[in-house]
Amino acid sequence: MHASHWTRRRVLKAIAASFVGGQPLVAQDPSRVETSGKRFITPVTQRAIDRGLEWLANRQHQDGSFGSGSGYLRNVAITSLCGMSFMSAGYTPARGRYGSVVSRAIDFILESSGPNGFINVPESESHGPMYGHGFATLFLAEAYGMVARDEMRRKLELAVKVIINSQNKEGGWRYEPHPADADVSVTVCQIMALRAARNAGIYVPKDSVDRCTQYIRDCQNRDGGFRYQLNKNAPSLFPRSAAAVVALNSAGIYEGDEIDRALRYIERYIPQGQRPRQDSRYYYGHYYAAQVMWHAGGRYWIQWYPAIRDELLETQLGEGSWLDRAICNEYATAMATLILQMPNNYLPIFQR
Repeated sequence: MHASHWTRRRVLKAIAASFVGGQPLVAQDPSRVETSGKRFITPVTQRAIDRGLEWLANRQHQDGSFGSGSGYLRNVAITSLCGMSFMSAGYTPARGRYGSVVSRAIDFILESSGPNGFINVPESESHGPMYGHGFATLFLAEAYGMVARDEMRRKLELAVKVIINSQNKEGGWRYEPHPADADVSVTVCQIMALRAARNAGIYVPKDSVDRCTQYIRDCQNRDGGFRYQLNKNAPSLFPRSAAAVVALNSAGIYEGDEIDRALRYIERYIPQGQRPRQDSRYYYGHYYAAQVMWHAGGRYWIQWYPAIRDELLETQLGEGSWLDRAICNEYATAMATLILQMPNNYLPIFQR
């Protein structure tokens, strides 16, 4: 095996060990961040990213939020995804062309944090408020690594406690911030948030990670894919299977039989160049699949990224956005630009 592969595996194991109870991670030296993937971002791709970010910046509301329509206006999940998309381009809070966009998004999330740490805007529709809380906690954790503010740390710690206290007996999370039932889709949002918070130096109990890992493993079907909940008769589906692997990666698991079988399952859904159905599940699935393939590396990444890249380039609208009929175009554009920028490797949660 190539020496660089072994080096990468040692780094991943060190990160995993830290996440499950070791010392806080030290901020990574930017000069050592892997940049080999950037060769996949062609000039045409970069122009598409730039147009998408410009469109998003023009759609930010005065209070710093993102989202539109009758249901997803001022949505904490969409605001957080948009904020991360700008940070994935290298724009840090208050710095660079879109630094103020990121700062205002952070301020909105902080304002949306309740006394107990739950991040939510009740009047903004959500398939489940824990989705929004998970994405918002992830965004705060990634931003906190760039600009340490006492208020951010305090509210981030409270947000993490909400996640820890709402984990159910099976080891997962569901729509509401209390330990009832669980599903893979909500669970991945929470474990990504916990991983990012841990990377930022926030305490996360090892037991929470271990129970989450077991829950995800128990949801794997014989075909390598994952079912939505612990229902033995439920089928595997591409979006939730990609999300499940990201959950395992977030818990420090990058190798093993469960990963190999899941990769073989996900490979079946590589974009074929056909015009896709542009809805929330499409962007959701490929947002997670891009992360899976980036961490898997090798042929997985080399085959997958150009396929999804070219499909997204084909479907970008003239104004620079992407279409989502179920949620809103801000959601679709944030997801598309995050996928296209995966090779930038700027955000710690996406780094390999």
